[in-house]
Amino acid sequence: MTDALKRLSDEGVAIWLDDLSRKRITSGNLAELIDQQHVVGVTTNPSIFQKAISSGDGYSQQLADLAARKVTVDEAIRMITTADVRDAADVLRPVFDATGGQDGRVSIEVDPRLAHHTVATIAEAKQLAWLVDRPNTLIKIPATKAGLPAITEVIGLGISVNVTLIFSLERYHEVMDAYLAGLEKAKAAGLDLSKIRSVASFFVSRVDSEIDKRLEKLGTDQAKALKGKAALANARLAYQAYEEVFSSARWADLDKSGAHKQRPLWASTGVKDPAYKDTLYVDELVAPGTVNTMPEATLEATAARGEITGDTVRGTYAAAQADLDALGALGISYDDVVQLLEDEGVEKFEASWNDLLKSTEAELARLAPSEG
Repeated sequence: MTDALKRLSDEGVAIWLDDLSRKRITSGNLAELIDQQHVVGVTTNPSIFQKAISSGDGYSQQLADLAARKVTVDEAIRMITTADVRDAADVLRPVFDATGGQDGRVSIEVDPRLAHHTVATIAEAKQLAWLVDRPNTLIKIPATKAGLPAITEVIGLGISVNVTLIFSLERYHEVMDAYLAGLEKAKAAGLDLSKIRSVASFFVSRVDSEIDKRLEKLGTDQAKALKGKAALANARLAYQAYEEVFSSARWADLDKSGAHKQRPLWASTGVKDPAYKDTLYVDELVAPGTVNTMPEATLEATAARGEITGDTVRGTYAAAQADLDALGALGISYDDVVQLLEDEGVEKFEASWNDLLKSTEAELARLAPSEG
C-alpha cells in the first residue's frame, strides 16, 4: 500500500484512473491498481480510446468479427468501447457495492461530434446507458451550452452523468443548476433519487497552460510571479461554489428525498509544464467529497512523491480570488481563456474521434473476409 495515496483517500478524495484499454483489463492491471493503489474509478474520453484501439492490443478478434458482419465504422467503435467499459465496470463492481454506489464507476462519453446538439446528445446518452447496461456507469456529457439541457434531461431519466469539459466558474454554476433541475424532474417522475449519481469534471492543467503562455508573452516580473497559479485558483473557487450550492435550501429539499451531491472531479491533473512538480494538481487540490482522476504517470508520481498534508482547498478562497483578479489587472481575460479552452477541448476530442474512425475503418477493411 502506498502511504501518499492512502492519505489522499483518507482525506476524502476518490482516486480514479484517467485511462482504459482492453489490455489493462485482461492483464489484471486494473484489478491490481484497485487492490494496491487505492483506485476506485475509471474515466475515459475519445483520446483515450483512440490511443488504446490504435495500439491494437486485444482488439483484433472483435474487429475481425465486426468486419465479417459488415457493420458500419460508427457501430464498430461503439461495440468496442462499450465492451471495454462494461468489462471495467465488472472489475470495479465490488468497489461500487462497498461504497454504496458512490465509487466503482466507469465513464463513457457521448460522441463528441454531438457536443453542440442537445437532442442527439440525449439520444446518445440513453443508447450508451442501454448498451453498457451496468449500474456503475457514468455517461459523460460535455458542459457546452447545448449540453446543459441534455444533462437535466438525462439525469431526469435516472441516468447517472459525468459532466465533462468544465473550465469556467460561470459554466460550473450552470452545470450544478442543470443537475439539480434534473433531480427535480426525476423526483417529479417518481424515480429513486438515491440511485442517481453525478460528478462535475473541472479541468485544471489546461488553464495554466493557456494563461502561463499569455503571462510569458507579457514578460514582466509581475506576470512571471503569477505563473502556475491560475489553475489552482480556478479549481479552489469552484469548490467554494460547490459548497455554496450544496448547502442551499434548494439542495436541502432534494437531500431529504435521498439525492446525492454532485461531486467536483479534478480532471486534466497531469502537469503539462516540466517546471512544476508532477503532483502539483494532486497535492494542492485536497478537499473532502472530491474526485481526482489521474493519468497513470500522475498516479505513480503521487505514490512516489505526493505530499498530502490535509485539506489544501478550504481557507484559500480569498487568495484564489486575488490571483484571478491580478490576472485581470494585467489584461488577461478570464472569459476569453475559458471559452477558448472549451472550444479547443471539444475540437480535440472530435479530432481524436475522427482519427479513431479512420484507423478503425482501415482495420475493418484489412480484416474483411474475401467474398465467396
